[in-house]
Amino acid sequence: MNKDERKGKAENWKGRLEEAAGIVVDDAGLEKKGAEERAEGEAREELGAARRKVGEAIEDLGKNLKR
Repeated sequence: MNKDERKGKAENWKGRLEEAAGIVVDDAGLEKKGAEERAEGEAREELGAARRKVGEAIEDLGKNLKR
């Protein structure tokens, strides 16, 4: 797991907590803010996973070329 995946996961969970808190206290603004943060976290986490996979593919390619 790389830096973007960790940060994305943290943002995702923080957003989920804010969203749930907004629902509990009936605060639409907090709920919306949490949903947006959750979505940003999910996107960052997916971007990090894609970067990691590309990096792994490049490393594998380099290993195969050395043979």
